[in-house]
Amino acid sequence: MSFLIPAAYADAAPAAAAGPAGTGFEWVFLVGFLVIFYLMIWRPQAKRAKEHKNLLTSLQKGDEVVTSGGIAGKVVKVSDDFVVIEVSDTVELKFQKAAIAATLPKGTLKAI
Repeated sequence: MSFLIPAAYADAAPAAAAGPAGTGFEWVFLVGFLVIFYLMIWRPQAKRAKEHKNLLTSLQKGDEVVTSGGIAGKVVKVSDDFVVIEVSDTVELKFQKAAIAATLPKGTLKAI
């Protein structure tokens, strides 16, 4: 059966076991990934959430706002969780505060 196994392979010495090479390099990639994740995703999202929270706490009667659904109006009443918005002279709508997307400069609704 020696004709099936070439002599070069049969006489070869077993390969030495390799140690864990490059483990420090893997940690650099992991730390780099975490830094990029923090700088590009987590920090900007936290900043936007903080700005939106400040916007909601500073809402007052008379502010002109836009909801996340695109409805623009003037704030008539503000409570803890809800806001009443006047969209025309006879129509008032009640929204959750979280639905307010942005405030508008004074006089914007008259210009529309």
